[in-house]
Amino acid sequence: MFFLKELPTRETLERYHRRFPGMRPEVVMEALVLMKQGSLLIRRMDEYFAAHGLSQLRYLALVVIDREPDREEMTVTELASKLDVSKPVMTRTLKSLVDDGFLAVAADETDRRAKRVRLTGPGRDKLEAILPGYYETIQAAMQGLESDHA
Repeated sequence: MFFLKELPTRETLERYHRRFPGMRPEVVMEALVLMKQGSLLIRRMDEYFAAHGLSQLRYLALVVIDREPDREEMTVTELASKLDVSKPVMTRTLKSLVDDGFLAVAADETDRRAKRVRLTGPGRDKLEAILPGYYETIQAAMQGLESDHA
């Protein structure tokens, strides 16, 4: 998260530039604006997912499985490799999604030690219900970012 509510002024950045000539004020300002907008978007997304009984990670687990065009399932290891979380966090997340009926887990037929996960009907329904608002939230944030640069 980025916790700075008020970004530094151009004058402030120019003062730092005089002290640290390698610092480019326009680049730093652009980065700060991006960090602030990104943080605001993450907060909005967290609120949006919470209102729909999900977290960002629970949503990502569902959508990563769903976005595979030619597959309906993947191993837990494959899913974990696509998300930046520890194995215990992944395990707890998958358990909660299974408990809620959004995912089903089965043993891999070729490797009994491996587990395969797939979306259930309710899991697909959940994604169908939240994806429109998810994209609207992203688009609204981008419009705000574009107007900041206009």
